[in-house]
Amino acid sequence: MARKYFGTDGIRGRVGEGKVNPELVLKLGWAAGRVLGQGRGGKVLIGKDTRISGYMFESSLEAGLVAAGMDIALLGPMPTPGIAYLTRTFRAAAGIVISASHNPYYDNGIKFFSSSGCKLPDELEEAIEAEMDRPLDTVPSKQLGKAERMEDAAGRYIEFCKSTVPASLNLGSLTMVVDCANGATYHIAPHVFDELGANVIVIGNEPDGFNINEGIGSTHPKTLQKAVLEHGADLGIAFDGDGDRLIMVDHEGSIVDGDGILYIIARSRLEQPNGLKGKVVGTSMTNLGLELALKELGVELLRTDVGDRFILEALNDNGWSLGGEPSGHIICRDRTTTGDGIVAALQVLAAMVFSGSSLRDQSLGMPRLPQVLVNVGLGEAVATQIMEDDRVNAAVADAEATLGANGRVLLRPSGTEPLIRVMVEGTEAAQVTDLANAIADAVRNVAAS
Repeated sequence: MARKYFGTDGIRGRVGEGKVNPELVLKLGWAAGRVLGQGRGGKVLIGKDTRISGYMFESSLEAGLVAAGMDIALLGPMPTPGIAYLTRTFRAAAGIVISASHNPYYDNGIKFFSSSGCKLPDELEEAIEAEMDRPLDTVPSKQLGKAERMEDAAGRYIEFCKSTVPASLNLGSLTMVVDCANGATYHIAPHVFDELGANVIVIGNEPDGFNINEGIGSTHPKTLQKAVLEHGADLGIAFDGDGDRLIMVDHEGSIVDGDGILYIIARSRLEQPNGLKGKVVGTSMTNLGLELALKELGVELLRTDVGDRFILEALNDNGWSLGGEPSGHIICRDRTTTGDGIVAALQVLAAMVFSGSSLRDQSLGMPRLPQVLVNVGLGEAVATQIMEDDRVNAAVADAEATLGANGRVLLRPSGTEPLIRVMVEGTEAAQVTDLANAIADAVRNVAAS
């Protein structure tokens, strides 16, 4: 079924334009209430990140859900994985996240979690879309829902995060910089690490509604690298705006991305009884170095399409425990139901402390093949038309012929931004860079024509 509203990760876009406007979000809340409540009512949890438009969309969703007869618990600013966790523990009908993740403040979006804390299955999203085409009607007044604020939401999630590592873990030997991206982790992550004993230096914890992800957070790691070196810290951790992804920085200022984090957690799990179940799941963007390093450990890597949704599907379908993306979406399925930056960071910190080694030492076992990613803005152009253009195909074919069996090329449209992502991987860094730029130039030329 062709989607009219939902994309690969809920609904997302520029505030006030297209699908992301108060009127449509009100209707979305009403339609979701009718489908998820099935006429019986129930409770829905609503959380958000720190961008200014969150207030507006929170009110719109609240009105729509109440009109459909659903009760609401407002969580306030809360990391996306925290909303998933609380939805599950409260046996709520659904959880709703108001966030555009790593996008700038002027974007926003809506995504849903089912009562089990997982993303909604396709059939429910399709049912909500079908309901949105019906006229909005309000249940009788005696059936209207109520809204309340959950005052202890942050504390509940902090305790959950701490429960995902052994009670004996003490981070007292570590000084760390924690970058909260001025986003949803600003009042959560520092407390988690502090309560486990770490000496925490916090940056990006002063959100004002407009500075989320602005030159800071997991998509802007130079800020974290600089802070780690300035403070002489043992490591740094940066989250994105909604806290479902992270990157780390070692004491020398080198980045440990999602592939490196996956490797560290997988190796640590292998040292624990029944610690790693099945294969590790990555994506088409996963560095070949991770695949080779896991093979040395006797572990296979399964690649899926890009997107944590596809990783989670593979983990659930096979009963496996670990997967993630280079961008830092890490899913520890043996700990939680979705990507969780804080939980993933804790698994790495536990591996460091219990082995007595640094983050740099932990990541050395994974060789990294040169990989270049170039994002090309589309403007008004359509991604599929560009990717099917003969000029772009010729540039890709030339690159693949040059690389031969020692590399690969991947073109894909972004699921969250108007971009085409060009990825080239090979054995020689200069060659990989030149080939990626050549393909990106071809894409730009077609988009501009």
